[in-house]
Formats: sequence, structure tokens, C-alpha cells
Amino acid sequence: MSLETNPAIETVPVVSKAERYPPQVKYIIWNEVCERFSYYGMMGILENYLSNRMAMGADGATEVLHLFGTAVYFLPLLGGWLADRWLGRYWTILSISLFYCLGHGTLAMFEGSQGGLFVGLLLLAIGAGGIKPCVSAFVGDQFRTDQQHLLTKVYGWFYWAINLGAAAAFFIIPTVKIHSGYRWAFGIPGIAMAVATLAFWSGTKYYVRQPPSAREEKRTRFFPVLWYALLRLGRRKAGGKFLDVALERYSLEEVEAARAVVGILVIFASVPMFWALFNQVNSTWVVQGDLMRPLTLFGGQWQLNGETMQGSGAVLVMIWVPILTLGIYPLFERLGWRPTALRRMSAGMLFAAVAFVISGMLQSRLDGGQTLSILWQLVPYIVLEAGEVTLSATALEFAFDQAPKQLKSIIMSFWLMTIAGGHFLIAAFTGLNERFVHAKGASEFYFYAVLMLVVAGIFILCAMRYRAPSHQPSAISY
Repeated sequence: MSLETNPAIETVPVVSKAERYPPQVKYIIWNEVCERFSYYGMMGILENYLSNRMAMGADGATEVLHLFGTAVYFLPLLGGWLADRWLGRYWTILSISLFYCLGHGTLAMFEGSQGGLFVGLLLLAIGAGGIKPCVSAFVGDQFRTDQQHLLTKVYGWFYWAINLGAAAAFFIIPTVKIHSGYRWAFGIPGIAMAVATLAFWSGTKYYVRQPPSAREEKRTRFFPVLWYALLRLGRRKAGGKFLDVALERYSLEEVEAARAVVGILVIFASVPMFWALFNQVNSTWVVQGDLMRPLTLFGGQWQLNGETMQGSGAVLVMIWVPILTLGIYPLFERLGWRPTALRRMSAGMLFAAVAFVISGMLQSRLDGGQTLSILWQLVPYIVLEAGEVTLSATALEFAFDQAPKQLKSIIMSFWLMTIAGGHFLIAAFTGLNERFVHAKGASEFYFYAVLMLVVAGIFILCAMRYRAPSHQPSAISY
């Protein structure tokens, strides 16, 4: 019987090359799992290390931790510049990963030393921040033109890899600290980062590498357009728009592209306040959790406390994503209320405010001398993580949908800057409070909740005025 008439063979599906994932992607995903384990493992114990081991106190520890977070999310500008102008993404990731490993090693080897602490955090900020804008873009480089439809799925795997590494780190590293001390608790994330670097290097001969010169052709002139218009504000015609004066030098396409970015930045402007609340899961929420009664499981081998509770955040993200995307959003559509991107982002901010109201209520009971189980902290975590999914994932969807094709990488850099801004706000508010206001306990949580509500109101007003750019025919309205 010929192959053409064999029914058994005819029923076997043939997978075309366009439907196959590039095999080298697995090395990058494993790199991401290990890298996120190393970063969040260190972050999970940093607040108590600074507060207790380094004797900085709760406020001093919170200030330093979030200044470090500011640096981590500001330094992607450096990594992106190195990759685009000089080294390319592959060599940027590989070389800066060495700084990452050195940072963990410095914290472990010089545990308890102030000099070791700040040198280690500086190296970690360079490492974590420097590779951040390169890894996800390097994944995209591996896909051919006829495979672009697979990117959504592979980035979905990336999202899970991030949360898998984070959850494992938050649950494991604080336990290592309890049984083996800070040296091993910092050392194991360093080993994980070394494994991440090795995993990335292992795929070297398979990678598609785009040289910096190839990407140079795609660079845009957003900043020159913006700067030109700012310097000539006085020449704007009555009834004209802010960037219209730039048409004297730049093309209509470039000016319209810059106008689209400015519109997105107006939406992004109030997002740092959300991160100012969200990022406190690594600081003030750890302090609050340590005041609660821990839950001991597995015969005393593992404990749920203020540090390990951070792992619940990553788990809750993985739970909330399918609940919202497959259940709640479609339900609202059927009920006649369209959950647009801007509406979902507004809901995320309101969720954050509610989470901090709940945290304030719990803190009020603790301040009054009550003993609460650490399980009570799950309640604000559940609400806050709903806010992260509705705001963070949606904001990226909104920005990439609305941004001109040639400016999508710039938008990613600005998005990371909103996280840096959130860390900076916490450090600034904590420093001002410590020096002048002296608000403690529940009042501090309520302050952030009220501030978030005010900023959410401003965001909603901006969102209602937002108009989709001319290049995007599918108008986004509030």
C-alpha cells in the first residue's frame, strides 16, 4: 500500500516549521526562572536583613530597600543603550549577568558588613536592571517572520516562568535563612543566578543574534521631536496642538508617533502611585506579617510568616489571570458592561486602595494588642494581586496596542520607569515620615489608601479624556 493511501499515515498531523517553537527558547525560559528565583529570593529577606542584622530599623530598611528598587527599574535604560548601540542583546545579557552573580556573592561573603551590603546592592541593581529590557526582546529575535503568531504564547510562558521563580524563592529562601543564616540565604540566590547564566550560555550556538547596527536602522526620533517642540512652545499657533511646531523639521509620521507616545505617558503618569503601594509587599507588609502568629507546617520544617507570605502573591497572580480573563471579563461583556483596558486599569488602582484599607484594619487590631494569625494577611494579598493583574498586565496590552510599531521598545522603557517611580515614592514618603510626620501603624496604611484613591480619581479623569492615536483605528474609550 502506498503512503498516500495508508489511512494510519494520513491521520498523523504534520506540524509545519512555522508552528514550531525555536528550540533555543527553552534556554532563555530556564534562564528567566532561575534569574527571578535569585532576585526575589534576595528581595524576600532584604527588609529584615536591613532592619535587624544591619540595625537600620524598620523605616531605614524600607527606605534603602526601595531606593535599591528604584535603581533596579531605572537601570534598564543603561542595559537597553548598551544592547542597542554597542554590544547587542546576547552579549549584554551574558556580560551583565556576571555583575548579577558578583552582587549575590558579595552579599553572601561580606554578610553583616555595611560596605559589602552597598557594593552588593549596587552590583545587583546593575545586573537585574541591565538585563531586564534585553531578555524578553531577545526571545522575539528567535522567531522568524512567519512565526510571529507564536509570540503571544511564548510570552505567556515567560509570565508563568517569572511567577514560578518568584513563588519558589519566597517560600524557600526565608526558610534557608532560619535554618542556615543569611550567608546561605544570599548565597543560594547567587548559585541560582550562576545557573541562570549557564542556562543562557548553553544555547549560544542556537541563538539568532541581531547586531546593534541592524537595530540602529529601526531607531526612532521621539526625543528629538519632543525636545524641538518644548524649546518652541511660544511659537505654537492658537488652537494648535503641542507637537505641531515640530512639523517644521520632522515628518507628519514622526510627529504623530511622538503624539501617540505622549498620550500614553499621560496615562502612565499616575501609575507610579500604584507601584508605591504594591511594592510594599517586600517591606511594610513583611514587617506587619512578622507581628502576626506564624503558621508552622510539615512538622516544623517550614513556616508561613511575613517573609514566606510574599510567595502567595505570585501564586495568586497565576490564579487571578484565568479567573479574570476566562470568567469575570466575559461575564461583564455579557451583562453589557465592556471592561476596556482603561476601565480595568482604573479597577486595579481601586483594588490597591482597598487592600491598604484592609491592611490598616489588621494593623489597628495588632496595635491594640490582639494576636492575629498570619493567614489574615491573605485577605489584602488577594485584593492587591487582583489589582496587579487588572492594572499591570492590562497596561502593557494597552501600551503595545496604542504605541506606533517603531516606538514599542521606548514604551517598555517608560513602563519600567513607572515601577522605579513607585519605589522612589515609597523611599521619599518613608524618609519624610520618619523625619517630620512620625505616622506609625495603621495610620500609615490608611495614608497610602487615601492617596491611592485621590490618584485613582486623577487617572480616571485622564482616561476619560484619552483619544486613540491616528495610526490605531480601533478607538479606545473609557
